[in-house]
Formats: sequence, C-alpha cells, structure tokens
Amino acid sequence: MTNLPLDDRALRQVRRFNRILAWLPRFRIRNRYTPLLVQALLRASQVGADARMARRGIRVAQVVAEADGLQVPLRVLRPPGAPRGVVLDIHGGGWVIGNARLDDAQNAALIDACGVAVVSVDYRLVPRVPLQSAMDDCLAAARWLLAGAIPDLHGLPTFIVGESAGAHLAATVLLRLRAAPALLARLHGAVLYYGIYDLGGTQRVHRAGPETLVLDGPGMVEALRMLTDGCSDSERRQAPRSPLYGVLDGLPPALMFGAERDPLRDDTVCMAARWREVAEVELHVLPEAPHGFIRFPTPLARLAPARTHAWIGERIAAAVTPAPSALPARSP
Repeated sequence: MTNLPLDDRALRQVRRFNRILAWLPRFRIRNRYTPLLVQALLRASQVGADARMARRGIRVAQVVAEADGLQVPLRVLRPPGAPRGVVLDIHGGGWVIGNARLDDAQNAALIDACGVAVVSVDYRLVPRVPLQSAMDDCLAAARWLLAGAIPDLHGLPTFIVGESAGAHLAATVLLRLRAAPALLARLHGAVLYYGIYDLGGTQRVHRAGPETLVLDGPGMVEALRMLTDGCSDSERRQAPRSPLYGVLDGLPPALMFGAERDPLRDDTVCMAARWREVAEVELHVLPEAPHGFIRFPTPLARLAPARTHAWIGERIAAAVTPAPSALPARSP
C-alpha cells in the first residue's frame, strides 16, 4: 500500500531492527507518575537544543499564542533566508510526554529541504490537564497563526504536521477549524504520521497482544480510558475527540503514513478512506514498519520524510505559481 522505493535490502534492515525492538520495553501508560519522570529525563537530554539549531543556520524564537482565552507557548524555527511556507508542528508522545523541542531533528530537515518556517506547539500534557485542554491549546495556536499573528509568515502556504498523538491533535484542530472556514481555507495540506483517530480503540487495538512493538498492546485500551477518564466508550468515539467519526467536509489534502506492524494501522487506513471522500489523500502503509518508525535507524526514517518534503514542496510550488489564466497575455 505504498509506492516508496522499499527494496528487499531495506526490508531486511527493518526486520533486523524490529528484532531489537522486540527485546525492549513497550511504551505504556499505567500510572500518573511515570510520564512525569520520562518528561524530566527528556528535558535534560534537550539542553543546548537552541545552539544546535543555530549551528545549522536555523533561527529560534519563543513566542506565546493568545487566542480563545488561552496563552500557548510556541517554538518558532526559521530558515536562513526568507521562508517559502509555514508548518504548524504538533509533537507526539502519547499526550503525556514531549514538548516543542521534541521534533527539532525532523523539523530542521524539513527546513533544509523546503525552506519553511516551523511553528511547534508546546501544548499542556495529560495527566496534568484533561485531554480536552491539550486539544484546546493546539486549536488556539492554529487560530492565532492562521489569523496572521506573525506578520512575515502570514499569507505563506501553511501546513499542519503531526506524529502519533500529535497526528490525533492535528486532526482535532482541522475538524474544529470547520467552524472558521476562512482560517481552514488557509491550510494547504496536512501530514499525519501513524495517528490514533478512534479513542474507543479499533478492533485491531482491542486485539493487540504482547507481540506488539514499541506500544504496549495489552494495555492500549485501558490507557485510552485513562486518558479520557470519566467518558464512556461511546463518548470516547464522539468527534472531535475521535476524529474518525467527525464531519470532514472542507478539510485540506492530506499525506498519511501508517505502519503495518502498528496496532494503530487501521486508524490511519480508515481515516484515509473517510478523508478521501472530501479531499485528495496520499496514503502509505509501510511494510514491516513499527509505530514511530521515522525515529529509528532504518531506511524508513529517510524514505517517509523525503516523501513529506517532496509533497510539501510540490504544494508550495503550486501555490506560488500563477495559474495560466492569471498570467499576463503576450503581445502579438
């Protein structure tokens, strides 16, 4: 279900790394304290992040989005020259860990390839706040950016990108922006990596066992219930909390990546099928791929982002090239 150039050699490398993943602990949410510890370790590992960006010629700024009565910290990365487009980045981490620096490596590669500015959202994390608060932070950031709060970025081709939980949050933003059609129309596309779009859990999630990689299969359903404490399964499946069941009219074109060995594979496949009813969707479900594959040292970490760079670049070029009817007529 992908046309990316995956040959036998590349697949063998992925399988070899999967054997390593099979020995490693799975990401799980069993209590409210482990994410706090992991978050502290993550922040310690990010010391010097701004200096690393500067060495690549990327300028870093911290700003605060103010919209919908919220103040949301943002990390703005700018290319050395004038930006050609803008990416709103929403990080992953199971809604419980991560920050706006988490995607620095991926965002720096995107800046190098496409010449865009990247605006990363430092949304509040569960369990310190309810999931709804994280959704509200991301929506406020999107509304603020799309309304032109950063003047030199206003009017540039704009995209939203999310990975895992970030893909879920990006999808909730898009559904909620339907209430502001003028803002939604300013988005030229969405790139979503192995998201979760059914918080009640697809059948594949409910069947996930201990053989899963990266994610803790047997604990996934209970983890989703912890994240949406106080909700019934039917309430978990209400949009926008579960984007798979929302009204998608008006959404922009999308590039979606799923992973064959991911319990969340069907979330992406089903979401792509529904999205195609209203907009263009390019779907890649990568064979042998585990959840989180763009962060692992296999060819998948190069091939999928390369397609993202090309996809965004194509849309930026189309947005800045006048249509034939708009070109001045030649003199006879």
